[in-house]
Amino acid sequence: QLQLVESGGGLVQPGGSLRLSCAASEFTLDYYAIGWFRQAPGKEREGVSCISSSDGSDGSTYYVDSVKGRFTISRDNAKNTVYLQMNSLKPEDTAVYYCAADTFLCGSSWYLGADFDSWGQGTQVTVSS
Repeated sequence: QLQLVESGGGLVQPGGSLRLSCAASEFTLDYYAIGWFRQAPGKEREGVSCISSSDGSDGSTYYVDSVKGRFTISRDNAKNTVYLQMNSLKPEDTAVYYCAADTFLCGSSWYLGADFDSWGQGTQVTVSS
C-alpha cells in the first residue's frame, strides 16, 4: 500500500475556511487519482471530491453536490501534494477527512471509495461556533 498523510484539519467557525493537504513521500501522487472522503460520527463514509492523474490525462476534478462551489481540489506536483480548499464551511461538514489513492483516473463511482486501495490516517475538521 501507498503511504498518504493528511494535515490541515482543525476547528473553524461556520463560514470559515480550511485547506487540507494530502502528501506522499515515497511515490509520485500525480500517477494516481486522489480522492477525499469524510466520515462523521455515526454516519457512513462519503466521497467529497476526486482528481484524476494529470500525467497523460487531463486531471479532471469531481465533487459531490453538497460541496460544489465551496470546495476545490488541486495538485501541486512540485510538492507532491493534493489539496482540498474548503470555503464557506458549515457545521454539517464536521467529520474526519481522509485522502485515498486509486489507479490513474477517478472512476464513475469514485464517491463510493471501493476502488481506492491506499488510505491516509485522517484529519479532523470541526465546524462550530
